[in-house]
Amino acid sequence: MPDRGNILFIVIDQLRADCVFGALGRHVDLPNIRGLAADAVRFDRHYSVTSPCGPSRASILTGQYAMNHRSIRNGTPLAHDTPNLATELRKAGHVPLLFGYTDTSQDPRAWPEGHEALTTYEYPMTGFEEVVEMRLEESHPWRAHLQARGYDVADYSQVYIPEAPNGGAAKLGDPALYSAKDSDTAFLTDRFIDHMDGLARGWCAHLTYIRPHPPLVAPAPYHALIDPAALPLPARLGTAEEEQALHPVMAAAQAHVPIARMVDGFPGLAPTDAAVQQLRATYLGLAAEVDLHLGRVFDFLKATGQYDDTLIVLTADHGEMLGDRHMWGKLCVFDASFHTPLVVRMPGNGTSAGGVVEAVTESIDIAPTILDWAGLTPPNAMDGRSLLPLLTGAAPTDWRDYSYSELDLSEPLAPTVFEQWLGVGPADGGVAILREDRFTLVEFAADLPPVLFDHQGAGEFANVADDPAHATDLARLTRRMLRHRMRHADQTLALTTITVEGPKSVPRYRH
Repeated sequence: MPDRGNILFIVIDQLRADCVFGALGRHVDLPNIRGLAADAVRFDRHYSVTSPCGPSRASILTGQYAMNHRSIRNGTPLAHDTPNLATELRKAGHVPLLFGYTDTSQDPRAWPEGHEALTTYEYPMTGFEEVVEMRLEESHPWRAHLQARGYDVADYSQVYIPEAPNGGAAKLGDPALYSAKDSDTAFLTDRFIDHMDGLARGWCAHLTYIRPHPPLVAPAPYHALIDPAALPLPARLGTAEEEQALHPVMAAAQAHVPIARMVDGFPGLAPTDAAVQQLRATYLGLAAEVDLHLGRVFDFLKATGQYDDTLIVLTADHGEMLGDRHMWGKLCVFDASFHTPLVVRMPGNGTSAGGVVEAVTESIDIAPTILDWAGLTPPNAMDGRSLLPLLTGAAPTDWRDYSYSELDLSEPLAPTVFEQWLGVGPADGGVAILREDRFTLVEFAADLPPVLFDHQGAGEFANVADDPAHATDLARLTRRMLRHRMRHADQTLALTTITVEGPKSVPRYRH
């Protein structure tokens, strides 16, 4: 198989699309991500197919909808024999290097009882070689780095609490206890560049940044980089109660992640406009810090003569509500939770540099794209499709015109706010979302009414599912969602037939 060069796959945690290429992005300077986009192809209608972190990364790396891989919550195991980007790349001789985390919950059937892999949802996905462990709840190398630098990190739970610059009681928006040169973002970038320097051509690396994922605290000067007063207020109705009137699930979504969960050290934090805007400013400051260090990565590739030989894919695992709809986090049905940036720079594709693709793409398309570029055929288990034709301006005539996402709002061991408030059980937590140009349909596994948004009307600010004028639209979209699930049922072996000459298969997708 011919060597096509290096592969660099970057995932930024919880970065919503409009913070990079939309309205919020006008309030933060991200020259390196945007510079990459100007030298690459940008996908403006890209959506994560699930959330939160563990499920979304399972879908990204396996190319499967959550309804097929079923690792539907942080802590829900991923079946050990599920093919993924790393296991497939290894078949071609690649050794996929992991700098960061994949948040993979391991299959207890494949590990001995008591193994550490079965005590964390943040274990590396099968097939990756973990070079730098940067799991949010562990991060042992970074903690050791901080300790060596003289920081008091004996109690790791205190590391992300802001500190007043001149002593005294900390206030919201104060900087982190660590300096910018010692931050988790800086540390990971340092380790990446140190390891990659001198590595033979043909490497494959998965680089994953935890920021701007909460806790929302930034080192100086990023803590004060964005003026909270200059930011627009969140997209929301006047009161939380007005939002709750849209559907029974809204109140639970607001209560599930209160604003105090977004920052450490302020347990009684109230959602005042001042607090909301400060946390939004800190979030953008963290995004700017990540951008700076991405610039270091790109500069390293250029300085070592590898930039033009490297496939670079940059995206996020899911979005973040950031106070929109009086909500925080990502376990809700609105686009802000799922709409993510995607930038792909493919060697030799200079004629398409700066291009913007408006076709609908999904996070499950990334693994098939990387495999296709590496000269490999994605396995039939992968629900996504290669984006290589779209990168060159040759979109297939049968490309999708809608996106599909899922959530699970339950927790078997400790019933969630959704379960408690809505009176449902752990098997009823499924949520499915289908988005077209005009309409978005949300359906629930529980006995709850659907949600229908009309983007030619009030959009996400009005649920028109009960409007008789939209009865035909509701029925059509419901059938379309059913057909989608039927057509994308697990295809791992469904296109294989056992014959007298042995097993024979046909490819799921053809260019």
